[in-house]
Amino acid sequence: MKTFVVLLVGFALTPLAAFAADMPKAGDKAPDFSVAASDGTTFHLKDAIGKGNIILYFYPKDDTPGCTKEACGIRDTFDEFRGLNAMVFGVSFDSVASHRDFIAKYKLPFVLLADTEKSVAKLYGVADDSSKVASRVTFVIDKTGKIVFVDPKVNPATHAAELRRVLNGLSR
Repeated sequence: MKTFVVLLVGFALTPLAAFAADMPKAGDKAPDFSVAASDGTTFHLKDAIGKGNIILYFYPKDDTPGCTKEACGIRDTFDEFRGLNAMVFGVSFDSVASHRDFIAKYKLPFVLLADTEKSVAKLYGVADDSSKVASRVTFVIDKTGKIVFVDPKVNPATHAAELRRVLNGLSR
């Protein structure tokens, strides 16, 4: 019985380990992508590189308790992010319409990206084909396109403060 339990636990953790192994690390070039955005455009990461630091945060689902807390924490101190020369982009598997509703309901001042095909989440190692939602992971990308910070264990309640600390450490 002990052997069975150990094997079952090891098997259950395998998918999580696979995500982490594929996740870009600090120092890596940020993988480029294009995806539909809540503002009606197609967002191309390469077009944002060089315009400021980029916060790319993956979250599970629009209008759920943790995701709302995370988004509203960023919203409530968004002027500080602007002052730190940062652009914020949230990414989930939700549709553009769902993102627009979420933005309107909570007056979010940043763009949400609709990764409905899971392509961006897979590229960043935060989901695979069987994932129902993306893992809650954040990447900070500097003006050169290099990943300078990765948080694979985001706490929605303290996320905005953590990001401000990271951005304060970057040259503007």
